[in-house]
Amino acid sequence: MIVTRTPLRIPLGGGGTDLPSYYTQYGGFLVSAAVDKYIYIAVNRRFEDSIRVSYSKTEIVDSVEQIQHPIVREALRLTQLDSNLEITSIADVPSHTGLGSSSAFTVGLLNALHAYKKEQVSAKELAEEACFIEIELLQEPIGKQDHYVAGFGGILCLDIDRLGNVKVEQLNLPENSLDQLESNTLLFYTGLKRSAGEILATQNKSAAVNGNGTVEALHKIKEIGYKIKESFQQGELDRFGRLLDQHWQTKKKLSDKITDPQLEAWYETAKSQGALGGKLMGAGGGGFFMFYCNDGKNGFRRALQKEGLREMRFRIDWEGSKVLFNL
Repeated sequence: MIVTRTPLRIPLGGGGTDLPSYYTQYGGFLVSAAVDKYIYIAVNRRFEDSIRVSYSKTEIVDSVEQIQHPIVREALRLTQLDSNLEITSIADVPSHTGLGSSSAFTVGLLNALHAYKKEQVSAKELAEEACFIEIELLQEPIGKQDHYVAGFGGILCLDIDRLGNVKVEQLNLPENSLDQLESNTLLFYTGLKRSAGEILATQNKSAAVNGNGTVEALHKIKEIGYKIKESFQQGELDRFGRLLDQHWQTKKKLSDKITDPQLEAWYETAKSQGALGGKLMGAGGGGFFMFYCNDGKNGFRRALQKEGLREMRFRIDWEGSKVLFNL
């Protein structure tokens, strides 16, 4: 039996510039961090000549082609495994909440399947294989950041050239800056789930033709990403908080589905209670809000909890996708 653990992620800056419609023209840059909330994948040999896949539902099929879960089907095809398998997934956080769960699932599954075959693969290979499955084969309108953060862990700067090649830089913050980042960055679940695909598909089309100033907004978001990297390197975490506010105000220009009056009301409540800035995780529309609040956090927490938001505390994951159990 193989068990892998793969982290979810919080995008910190530059989100959206990892979409092909943008980086193939201008190159992308992102800052993103893995967190200690995980997708677990177990792969075991099955006695029967069939494949059993257990996620939110259970499939028992005779061949890979019959598997309904598209990522599982394509991962088995890619790794050339086709029978006598049992695959189970467990997640710390629900899907469709903006933390990159589908990409973490893909990376973790590939890691488990390679381990099952006694193959050693690097974090970069896992990330690229996962990108190939989701972006190329399944035509999901998503970017590359989630797969790389899931594979590597840590706080990453990702530089994407126009050909889609990704340069990975691990940011090592001074201990006091890391403590500030983890204690002052707060995640709150809105209770709203959304489809990232619909939002990102609209954004992709707009970026391709520069509809509604999408390209200019993404240029600004990329610039903010560079400034966020600089703020981390210089230990200026309050500056990071203020840059998050700029990021959110710019991000909302990418699609009219990113925010709504309720989300805006929660954001204004957070700002009035001391948040320097914040933004929705992932494509937007729901899921988790991230805020940076350096003072009066207890009152801040009470105010958002009174609004019905639920906090999820976290720390940075530095290991990336790993095999926990191999027997």
